[in-house]
Amino acid sequence: MDLILWRHAQAHDALPGCEDLSRQLTHKGEGQAARVAGWLDRQLPQSARVISSPARRAEQTARSLGRKFKLRDELRPDGSVDDVLNLIKWSVDSGPPHKGAVLLIGHQPTFGQIVARLMGVSEQACDIRKGAVWWLRSRLRDDQLKTSLLVVISPDLI
Repeated sequence: MDLILWRHAQAHDALPGCEDLSRQLTHKGEGQAARVAGWLDRQLPQSARVISSPARRAEQTARSLGRKFKLRDELRPDGSVDDVLNLIKWSVDSGPPHKGAVLLIGHQPTFGQIVARLMGVSEQACDIRKGAVWWLRSRLRDDQLKTSLLVVISPDLI
């Protein structure tokens, strides 16, 4: 299975009295999302499942891809690594139960924590920048789960 983590693009800072989930992308963030969406659309298989956080900034990022997607509370900014891995049915020991690709659109620090857990590295090594994509692939080899980092791409490089 390919697990693609796309952190939402740059969003406005929270204003006093505004709910965090309602924060929207900045003009720069809209451009970031569009550039990365174009790149992703060329790379993703048509069968890829796309799942987004219900936060407005993540939903806007997902919409830039122009594909169907689902909103799931497990991807909220306060979601946990375990909640997200359960959502996609990924076991740290045996990996996912299915093949294919899933694209998740969400937030830091959860995405960095997911990469750290699956790759067996320090969380500090997995600071996912706004608008960036981290693409992981898992395979069973000799009855052991192997997770590889295929691509890290930032909107600044597209």
